[in-house]
Amino acid sequence: MWKELFIAFALLLVIEGILPFINPNVWRNSLLKVSELNNNKVRLIGFLSMMSGVILLYLIQ
Repeated sequence: MWKELFIAFALLLVIEGILPFINPNVWRNSLLKVSELNNNKVRLIGFLSMMSGVILLYLIQ
């Protein structure tokens, strides 16, 4: 199980690094916009992201 977890983490890093590598200005502007959101909106985005991942994992199984 640990091997699969490390593989998933490595893929996460690769996917997260694509946008700043390809277009750093868009990535920087996106971070600035997110930093202006209030905490409740950031939490909602994080929750929706986690639930999307859980649902996707459930569907894959």
